[in-house]
Amino acid sequence: MPAVRELTELYENLMLAPRAGPGVCTTCFNLTEGYERCYACANQPNEIDVVAPISYSVAHEQLHHALASYKRLSGEVAERLGIQLAAVLWRFLDAHEQCVARAAGADYFSIVTTVPSGGSARDGDHPLCRIVAEVVGPTRERHERLLRRTEAVVEPRAFDAEKFVALRPLNGEPVLLIEDTWTTGANAQSAAAALRSGGAGPIAAVVIGRHMNRWWHQNDRQLRGLEQPYDWRYCTICAPQQAGGELSVAKAAI
Repeated sequence: MPAVRELTELYENLMLAPRAGPGVCTTCFNLTEGYERCYACANQPNEIDVVAPISYSVAHEQLHHALASYKRLSGEVAERLGIQLAAVLWRFLDAHEQCVARAAGADYFSIVTTVPSGGSARDGDHPLCRIVAEVVGPTRERHERLLRRTEAVVEPRAFDAEKFVALRPLNGEPVLLIEDTWTTGANAQSAAAALRSGGAGPIAAVVIGRHMNRWWHQNDRQLRGLEQPYDWRYCTICAPQQAGGELSVAKAAI
């Protein structure tokens, strides 16, 4: 897949791979100042078996701008950013979807769907849905729109099991849920709650960018400890942990 590799090379020096370890949330990979789970994950239900962020998305830095702009802008710029982000997702899934499936307790994800917009005005017309359904090779044939936004009034970035509803009954099928950005995780967890209510089996979430504020507490120091350029050989699940509780990951011989 040379075109995909070429497109993702643009992002390799912008991406920071989350890694499990001390001071990292065991659910979403937020940096936690020593706690097992971050505040948001500790204070909302966890309906997702495995969350696998591809990269940290640091506020006001380039990946953050790409993830915000591909859905806020229109025309050629939005199209170009969407294709680049699609390539990042494609390359990650091509290398690591099996890691995610095993961690979730599934042999294979027969269905891939996206987290709908938290606002009903954009429900059904989100560019992420088009990317997963039409652009990304590993997901095109398995994509199904499984969720819609309800009329429930929900505070922004708040979990609510009534925010979404499954569009059809699920008979224990494993579902891969794709999200572009995880901030509190409320939308993704609400979407997973609706899938559970609809009868889904194992649910895993792959997130392009786990939002991060570099200047909050010790985040800058910890982010600077992460390996660059981005190493596509490893994901949050299969990466070897380095001794001593460091967030950086030693290069493994392959």
